[in-house]
Amino acid sequence: MAMAMRLPAISRAVTEVASAPVGLRRLFCSNASRFSFLSPQAESQTPARPQAEPSTNLFVSGLSKRTTSEGLRTAFAQFGEVDDAKVVTDRVSGYSKGFGFVRYATLEDSAKGIAGMDGKFLDGWVIFAEYARPREQSQPYQPQNNMSRPPYYGNR
Repeated sequence: MAMAMRLPAISRAVTEVASAPVGLRRLFCSNASRFSFLSPQAESQTPARPQAEPSTNLFVSGLSKRTTSEGLRTAFAQFGEVDDAKVVTDRVSGYSKGFGFVRYATLEDSAKGIAGMDGKFLDGWVIFAEYARPREQSQPYQPQNNMSRPPYYGNR
């Protein structure tokens, strides 16, 4: 009954937005690709994020705090044989940090997993799946020596 009462209001709002000036239509329009708030030059200067090489390891982001490793495994298992699934958790709270990894047995299964779960809902949240990138090697730690420069004696 409540939905039936909302339908006239929704259709009225749609006709008002359609007849609104172009400036207001941009604010309420769902076609974000047609109307950009950035200049075309700023969009062309932004480098595209490089795609990772296909592998059996997937990076999954957008996870709910309630998502567990077992829940991630069962969600991705319908697309192939999952060897391992791990949700990265916070040490203090134990809740998910919002991302995790899924390892499939074959490349074909991992491609099916991406196609099947990318942009889908898991535990009420939209998740994103892509091939995992290898971890970047950090620079080795080199302690700073404060004696590498002459001491400061102030104004003399």
